[in-house]
Amino acid sequence: MILMYFFETYLDWRQHAALKLPTLPRTLEGVISQEKFEKSRAYSLDKSRFHFIHEFVTILMDSAILFFGVLPWFWKRSGEFLVYIGVNTENEIVHTLAFLAGVMFWSQITDLPFSLYSTFVIEARHGFNKQTIWLFFRDMIKGILLSIIIGPPIVAAIIVIVQKGGPHLAIYLWGFMLVLSLVMMTLYPILIAPLFNKFTPLPDGELRLKIENLASSLKFPLKKLFVVDGSTRSSHSNAYMYGFFKNKRIVLYDTLIQQCKNEEEVVAVLAHELGHWKLNHTMYSFIAVQILTFLQFGGYTLVRNSKDLFQSFGFDTQPVLIGLIIFQHTVIPLQHLVSFGLNLISRSFEFQADAFAKKLGYGVPLRAGLVKLQEENLSAMNTDPWYSTYHYSHPPLVERLAAIDEPDKKQD
Repeated sequence: MILMYFFETYLDWRQHAALKLPTLPRTLEGVISQEKFEKSRAYSLDKSRFHFIHEFVTILMDSAILFFGVLPWFWKRSGEFLVYIGVNTENEIVHTLAFLAGVMFWSQITDLPFSLYSTFVIEARHGFNKQTIWLFFRDMIKGILLSIIIGPPIVAAIIVIVQKGGPHLAIYLWGFMLVLSLVMMTLYPILIAPLFNKFTPLPDGELRLKIENLASSLKFPLKKLFVVDGSTRSSHSNAYMYGFFKNKRIVLYDTLIQQCKNEEEVVAVLAHELGHWKLNHTMYSFIAVQILTFLQFGGYTLVRNSKDLFQSFGFDTQPVLIGLIIFQHTVIPLQHLVSFGLNLISRSFEFQADAFAKKLGYGVPLRAGLVKLQEENLSAMNTDPWYSTYHYSHPPLVERLAAIDEPDKKQD
């Protein structure tokens, strides 16, 4: 874990040096204004400095938790608390929920200063934060309440599956998580997301007509088209799709509509997103995640009965949840390697989706839209190649513009 911290900190220093460069990349000269470049540079450097501090504090706390045996100590204390209030500690589900409640409380307390500083200092300083302190804490309370409602049944189900799973445990766990992910993907946009944002149908007009015509031309089963009030919290912009089979929906952030100069740029961005659907990128990514999840549970089943492993972390018993936590710690380097591989695939998909939008005739507005979004979101203009290759799921703007322009140059 510490070695991974040093490696990623080295990449962060490389990126920090790239952010300090006083000039735009040659590809962006004359495309991005000097004023926007200076604002982007200041914003990126502020976030970079904050990231160094946050990561340093995180690795100190995580290392201390492992070195001083905080997890086994807290597991015992949560059991003692249950005894104090007259609850049977032999019930592993109840014991685990008490443990998780304490962990959630600790996480909220330790992460709160960083969240407040990021939102109300860095984001506010650069003109992005739009939420009040009341809205911030209201969202946090809603998130905690949702965790209290949704979390216990899921935790209980996992514990029962592990206790009763036998030799086919990995299959049962994977099957449960597959069903859970499908249910959450269905319910989140319908029941959970509206608790935090307001979704309204996109008004009739030229933009709606163009989007519906694009979806129809691609045989995309668009059922609903929404605008979400992202501007109540941040001026960052986005767009996404969701839904299964013949019930697809598109959501546009109001900030995206405001930032793009005309409807063509918004439609071009959506043409890129629809390219992911048409080229089955979402399905491939979902399958990849399911395979990795199954392999992860398979690895867990190999070590879950290892008394030596639990004892090496300071545990006298072998609780199901603790086994999962320990297993996660032991495979951290492998998880980073897998994440790197998924980023490589994701960047390839982004280039393909750009090319798809270009084939539909949206090359020019897509180029303009990407530049506009880069400017308005003050995204980093200069990126270190090692850092972006390791961390970025989307290619840097310079690479995307070069890929969009390349076919025209070959044709010329």
